[in-house]
This record gives sequence, structure tokens and C-alpha cells, in this order.
Amino acid sequence: MPRTLSQLNLFEPSLSRIINVASVPQRSPFRYPGGKTWLVPRIRQWLKQPAREFMEPFAGGGIVSLTVAAEHLADHVTMVELDEQVAAVWATLIKEGDGAWLAERIVRFDLTHDSLRDALAKEAGSVRERAFQTILKNRTFRGGILAPGAAPLKQGENGKGIRSRWYPETLKRRIIDIDAIRHRLTFIEGDGMEIIKQNAHRTDVTFFVDPPYTVAGKRAGQRLYKNADLNHQELFRLMSTVAGDFLMTYDETGEVRELTRTHGFDSERVAMKNTHHAEMSEFLIGRNLDWARQEQNA
Repeated sequence: MPRTLSQLNLFEPSLSRIINVASVPQRSPFRYPGGKTWLVPRIRQWLKQPAREFMEPFAGGGIVSLTVAAEHLADHVTMVELDEQVAAVWATLIKEGDGAWLAERIVRFDLTHDSLRDALAKEAGSVRERAFQTILKNRTFRGGILAPGAAPLKQGENGKGIRSRWYPETLKRRIIDIDAIRHRLTFIEGDGMEIIKQNAHRTDVTFFVDPPYTVAGKRAGQRLYKNADLNHQELFRLMSTVAGDFLMTYDETGEVRELTRTHGFDSERVAMKNTHHAEMSEFLIGRNLDWARQEQNA
């Protein structure tokens, strides 16, 4: 049962154990700003009783959905993404035959500054060609950023430049692994808010909601994501109407704390590290996060 407002303490101690992301299977082909690899062990705790249908309305890099499908934490997984570039990748990976095509396209591509420029200059004639261009940009652009204005790496790691994060055989293996579980995946290119609204009445749907972070004047989302503008007040209202279970993850801001309090949701800070390995915390929000506090007190 959700806690009452009088019981709700938004400033409880965080889960202090920081997850070593190297210990978590890397299933996504994306380098994704705001990726949730660090959250995977918490997702396993949350879904000790597997869900009937697991739905991620803002799929992004998809590590949570892929983990849930691969580890049978739900009978079926539905991923939703609005960005046409990211959507092209998920649509390709889940379509029979196209994932294998993409894997081979990646391993056969000789990455140089010239070949990258030429490949990205071409107009994509199909969804799978757009998917290939998206993976190229994601793996060679600074920070994996796909939003307008992003540019290729110059120095990169150890002076390797655009090849710093280009691991074709690794990408092929991840794509093949996704192909093996695609029968448990459905992909929808569309508005995550609308998908939540359409499925809010369903008691058999469990939602994982990880929206672009643009709350309270924090505009990093506009730099990282093409579709960064989101009505967070409406999202919280929608989540208060869903019949099934849900988990949201947010940066902890004054506005987020107030929205959490207003809707009577439970919350918990979780220790994490950002892409620069700085220790930070992130806010988990749901109806009942006792499973998270049990881990903290274990």
C-alpha cells in the first residue's frame, strides 16, 4: 500500500551501496546519456515476482527493457520511443532478418573520418539504413549524443578519436543476443505519454518510466535528446491513474520532490555514479519502495 503523506519522508538515507556497472551485462548497442545500467540490480529486486507485461514508455538506450526480457523478469516487454533515430534502431533489431543485416553492416564497415562523413551524408533509404547511421553517430559522436549540433569525437580515449567507442564485434554480439529474445519484445514508435494513457487501466502492465530530464530549469535534456520537452506535471498525474505497478526514476529537484509529495508517491534515493564516475544519487519514485529499503537495511 502507498504511504500516506504524513508517512512520506523524501529525505530518507540513500541506498549507499554503489553498483559497479562492470558487473552488469551490457546488452544495449547504444551509448546513451542517462543510461540505466547502474539500476539493473534494483530492477531485479523490484521484479522478484515477474511482471505479466513490462512497459517502458521512454525506452532510450533500452538496457532495462532488454534485461527484463533476457532474464525473464516479465512475460513480455513493450518498448516505446519517439525519437525517429533511436526508434529506427529498435524497429530494426526487433524485425526478423534486419538485426542480422545490421550486425553484418557494422562489422564490415571500415571506420575512418572519410567513411563516417560519407555514410552520414547519404539519405537513409530505409529504416534499417537509418538505424545504421544512428549507431554510427551514437558510437562516434561526443558523449553518444544524437541531438542536433552533436559532433564526432576529436581526441577520444587514448587519442583514438572516433574509434574510441567503435567495437564492431561487440556490437554484433549484442545485436545477435537481442535477436534471440525479440519474440518477447514489442516496439512502438510513438509518444510515451499517450501509451501510458492508453494502458493506464490495465492491472497486468508494469511501467518503468525514465523520462528526459528537463525539470526545474535543468536544460541538459535539450542538449542530450532531440525530444526533450515533456510535461512532467502531466506525467505525474498520469502515473497516479495507472492501475498496475510502476517505478519512475528522476534527478532529485525541488519540483520533483513537490510532485512526489502532491501525488502521495513513495520515494527513495539511490547511490549512483555518472559518466565521469562522480558519486551522485538518483530519485526512485513509486507506490511502495519497501523492497528498496529492505536492501538498504540488509
